Amino acid sequence: MSEPRTATMPFQLRSESAVPLILVGVVLLMVVPLPAFLLDLMLATSIALSVALLLISINIERALDLSAFPSILLFSTLFRLALNVASTRLILLDGAEGTDAAGAVIKAFGELIIRGNYLVGATIFILLVIINFVVITKGAGRVAEVSARFTLDALPGKQMSIDADLGAGAITQEQAKIRRREVEQESDFFGAMDGASKFVRGDAIAGLLMTGINIAVGFLVGVVQEDLSAAEAGATYTILTVGDGLVSQIPALLMSTAAGVVVTRAAAGSALAPALIHQLGSRKPALYGTAVLLGMVALLPSMPMLPFLALASVAGLAARYGAPAQAAGAAALAKAAPGQPQPSAAAQPTERERLEEVLPIELLELEVGFDLVPLVDASSSGGLVERVAAIRRNLASELGIILPSVHIRDNLRLAPNAYRLLVSGNEVGRGELRVGRFLAMDPTGACPPIDGERVAEPAFGLPAQWVTASERERAETLGYTVVDAVTVAATHLTELLRAAAPDLLGRREAQELFEIFARREPKLADEVVPNVLGLGDVLQVFRQLLRESVPIRDLRTILETLADAGRETKNPYELTERVRHRLARVISARFKDDRGRIAALVLDPRAEEAFRNGGPDAGSAQRVLASLDSAARSFAGVNTPPVLLCAPDVRRAVAEFLSRRIPGLAVLAYREVDPKATVRTLGVVSA
Repeated sequence: MSEPRTATMPFQLRSESAVPLILVGVVLLMVVPLPAFLLDLMLATSIALSVALLLISINIERALDLSAFPSILLFSTLFRLALNVASTRLILLDGAEGTDAAGAVIKAFGELIIRGNYLVGATIFILLVIINFVVITKGAGRVAEVSARFTLDALPGKQMSIDADLGAGAITQEQAKIRRREVEQESDFFGAMDGASKFVRGDAIAGLLMTGINIAVGFLVGVVQEDLSAAEAGATYTILTVGDGLVSQIPALLMSTAAGVVVTRAAAGSALAPALIHQLGSRKPALYGTAVLLGMVALLPSMPMLPFLALASVAGLAARYGAPAQAAGAAALAKAAPGQPQPSAAAQPTERERLEEVLPIELLELEVGFDLVPLVDASSSGGLVERVAAIRRNLASELGIILPSVHIRDNLRLAPNAYRLLVSGNEVGRGELRVGRFLAMDPTGACPPIDGERVAEPAFGLPAQWVTASERERAETLGYTVVDAVTVAATHLTELLRAAAPDLLGRREAQELFEIFARREPKLADEVVPNVLGLGDVLQVFRQLLRESVPIRDLRTILETLADAGRETKNPYELTERVRHRLARVISARFKDDRGRIAALVLDPRAEEAFRNGGPDAGSAQRVLASLDSAARSFAGVNTPPVLLCAPDVRRAVAEFLSRRIPGLAVLAYREVDPKATVRTLGVVSA
């Protein structure tokens, strides 16, 4: 294995150092004098490079297939300018010796175009510059600018589309990463092309200025310094200068054309030549019409018949033997998606099929109004997409479940500043944000008033105010807790997802948890499912635990308990109570303060007896709630969640009774309190 590494390393080093060395060499061309034969080689290289890039640009299928083109455009422009400087030096220093002074390439181009007429030569050169500068370069630059703008505008929608496909299971996580990378590369490419087009325009201007300088300065050098006649100086230096300009402008024209071809490529899924053949050759009526029209033009008096008849014949043959429209379309589709069956005209979706397409419901959806679309831009650091991913990680660590992907999309039916969270198509919460503003909350209720839009904080309903960025620092100075819009939404979504956790845990998610656990404890996993309990039974226990905010991270303890208790009973509620007893330390940890104390209310024996006998009557229920309301005031100075302690046999009944009346109250059995914790009784709840 060492030999291949030794063999490839020098090549890699040479490849990595080649580009910097070439750039240094290009810069040296502007400073170091070149002999005529070496200049010929460099000019030929410039022409060959431009021709190769033009042919490559025609044969690529997507613009990203040539993502390095902006850098290539910059390097080639710098190379041509360096050659212009080198050729100018030879023309001005050695031009008096004749038209061979700057090399054979420049001489050949000059004599080929001018042919003894300096005015014609100069005119052709100016026309080439105008074509390159005004038409091709300007058009390509405009296309690149518009493409970059539209690509950036479409970026949030593309990112949400990728997230939607990921959430729907149409693509994997790895495929989503690849698509996101392609979207980012596309926006970067068109932005870079927009900037690189400016180099091409500058190259055209520089070529025109250099040509004028060479002619003027060369004429003065020939007449004043070399004692040539005006005619001789004009003839010699004009041939050399125009030849030099043509040698530089023709590659520049080819490079500009290549840039235009690259930036105008649409998502055709094929190279330019096959696409043109299929798309033009399949338009038979248009081709037949063209052939007839050209034939009629050929019959007009004084009109050359042969060229038009030849073109009419070509158009007729193309229409006759060209690919049919349907075949061409099918070929294009087959090339874009090889191996995929293509729908025929007879296989159009029926009404039933169209209805079935809208039936699937996303498990977890986040809809945002139009004004909130910038917040869900996945490319922005600290955006809502990134925070949602962090929420999923935090809840996985806190609760022990893997939440499904959140399908984020815009909804024009919502208010522009509104958002809502849906679970299985049902709304579980909504709120409103103010983009660019900050939410100021008074944690003590004693802060001085400030100017702002008064609202209720969406997560906990606390009174708050939306303030501007200029008011943020003042609000913080006055003691307000100030957060941005993304943090407000993230906090709200965290609470909504935590509350919706039991509904988000299905058989698939439970199976995933089992598979993860089975890699570490295969025997225990196999013992519980399917030998003792079914997956559905275990799922019900998981949901019961999550419904009361008990994490299921400690799967080992939970499954060991189920393995033992499952042989005695299959009742999910009884199994849940057994598991809660084993998870006493985990449950108690939520309610301990810094000193390991649990502040709690205690249910008196009379009230417990009422719950044992089928539940309290209307009068007893009202007394329990009134006693709870009175005793709960003692929690005002306690920084831990409120807790109600009761006997184990009535805990579930009490919890169900209070779940809808006082949702935030945790009901614990005495045996669910960690033996190492100290219970501080703040009151007694009686019936």
